Amino acid sequence: MDQSSAEDLLTDVRADAAVFGSAFLANPDLPQRFRQGSQLNVPDKATFYTPDAQGYIDYPALSNTANV
Repeated sequence: MDQSSAEDLLTDVRADAAVFGSAFLANPDLPQRFRQGSQLNVPDKATFYTPDAQGYIDYPALSNTANV
């Protein structure tokens, strides 16, 4: 699901909520990115469910990216 498809579901009342699991992992500022139309970080699936912080807290925040 992306921003557009989620908005369509909510606008058409075909869903009560939209969930962005891995997109939120890679973009902890996801709502702000959606509001600004900013580029999203790509989730690194190789780091999911690992015992360290890599892939969970090391994605760049919007204020730290070049495409603000």
